[in-house]
Amino acid sequence: MKALRQRQYGCLDSLELSEVKKPIPAKHQVLIKVHAVSINDWDWALLHGSPFIPNRLMVGLFKPSIIVGSDIAGRIEAVGSHVSRFKPGDEVYGDLSGCGFGGFAEFVCAPEDALIRKPPSMSFEQAAAIPQAGMLALQGIRAKHSLPPDQKVLINGAGGGVGSIAVQLLKPQGVEVTGVDSAEKLALMRCWGFDQVIDYRAVNFTRNGQRYDLIIDVKTEQSPKDYERALSPGGVYATVGGQLTKLLRIALSGLRIQRERDKKLRVIGLQANGDLAYFNELFESGHFKPVLDKLYDFTESDVRQAFQRFGVAAHNGKIVVRLSHL
Repeated sequence: MKALRQRQYGCLDSLELSEVKKPIPAKHQVLIKVHAVSINDWDWALLHGSPFIPNRLMVGLFKPSIIVGSDIAGRIEAVGSHVSRFKPGDEVYGDLSGCGFGGFAEFVCAPEDALIRKPPSMSFEQAAAIPQAGMLALQGIRAKHSLPPDQKVLINGAGGGVGSIAVQLLKPQGVEVTGVDSAEKLALMRCWGFDQVIDYRAVNFTRNGQRYDLIIDVKTEQSPKDYERALSPGGVYATVGGQLTKLLRIALSGLRIQRERDKKLRVIGLQANGDLAYFNELFESGHFKPVLDKLYDFTESDVRQAFQRFGVAAHNGKIVVRLSHL
């Protein structure tokens, strides 16, 4: 089968499609024919071997030895002897980050508990766009236990997968949602439902005098003190992405701020696949639809372009690579 391999860290030109052995499912696993896979921050980090610890300890000190790709959608080809939830032919999707990745390949094996059935009306491309971004968006929102109507929420780095999902979950609650990203994305973000949009190059949202009841941050580029200043009394800052050193600063400062003030700074740890059934319900009821950026095919040139677009944060919503043409 074909799979995406990388000859060296940090060089997208070294991405290539290679022939590798088709996997065989263990007794609690299923074999999935992959129809679509999306790109996440974790894939980008693994391809660059950064941070050195823990990523290079996991995938190889000097040369990557892993097939990246966590959020997949496809059709089950075979099941292990102890599998009870699925049968060949079932259409499924899920996040494989906790069970070895491997999504950028024609076939991948995964434990049955890492997957959920895909609704018939949901495309494989839409399904592959949900798992990590959807769970992080939902966990970020739930970081503040109560969001009464008229409260203010800000999402930093809102033009990607997390922001495009979070705004759809927030607007039915009657809250005011502000999105921060590059100027090129703001018009489309208004179409997604954002009440206010901010160009991060022109305005620093932590210094414009506004206060928010909940901040969900995909980037985590400023100091804990800056984020604290932008919170209303009783407000919560929840980071769902960023460099490891900055996440550690948020975690340590959050302990101090929570003790001293009526504000909270939290680092959200991904709970993979926990509420995918909820997203299925929202999708089937017409209250949620994944936002897809440009679709790419499973060719070396297309995959390199897809990762390049992701790396410069030019995407709107989720970047998805489709394998259904193979």
